[in-house]
Amino acid sequence: MKWLRFMLDGRETLGALEGDAVRVYVGDLFGPHEPTAQTLPVAGLHWLTPCTPGKIIGLWNNFRAAAAKNQWAEPAEPLYFLKANSSALAHGQPIPVPPAYDGRVAFEGELAVVIGRSARHVAVADAPGHILGYTCTNDVTAMELIGRDPSFAQWARAKSMDGFGAFGPVIETNFNPTTATLRTLVGGRERQNYPLADMFFNPAELVSRLSADMTLEPGDVVLCGTSLGVLPMKPGTLVEVVIDGIGTLANTYGGSVSA
Repeated sequence: MKWLRFMLDGRETLGALEGDAVRVYVGDLFGPHEPTAQTLPVAGLHWLTPCTPGKIIGLWNNFRAAAAKNQWAEPAEPLYFLKANSSALAHGQPIPVPPAYDGRVAFEGELAVVIGRSARHVAVADAPGHILGYTCTNDVTAMELIGRDPSFAQWARAKSMDGFGAFGPVIETNFNPTTATLRTLVGGRERQNYPLADMFFNPAELVSRLSADMTLEPGDVVLCGTSLGVLPMKPGTLVEVVIDGIGTLANTYGGSVSA
């Protein structure tokens, strides 16, 4: 099932992707919902983020290839930061150029986990039952802010600017990350291509470990981290995060893109 949200007649609407069409649903993705007889073409859809996260959690140093190249030690536990939920951005919407920061801004193509059921102190074996599905994300980063002040690493600010949490276009409920590959295309040129199985902590382990620290609620989004190939973006550049089995998240940095 590929769930999405979009605007219809001025209302936020739930739908499921059916080929080149969208089946309109009534109800709540995390509560009772049912299909209607109405379908719409995907072309011209006004996309929204497929859920509204209460919190967005991002992983750092969660891929073996990137750790090896950068000579980072294998983490003993997930290393994570929080992104403001106001950074969330839908497929097809432009990523704003930050008005108060003139340094380099990087793309980071990532897989994200969407929580489906409240999770607190969940065992690894039980964690998949708390996952609704998976989506594509671009964990945009103001690169030079993180280490600008030597007394305080500014992860939250560098990761939380408006539009720096693009994710979508859908939540795929039937997806196996152990067999999938993520690619990031920048201006049509492939910049990232890595297997999702290369994680130190897979999605079930992440949900279990994170739920030991904080309660994960339906709609929360966990970004699984990125691997090699992260680079700065130039304004006007189209960035596409592609995961076979989920879809393509497309956003233009400082511009616009047709959904």
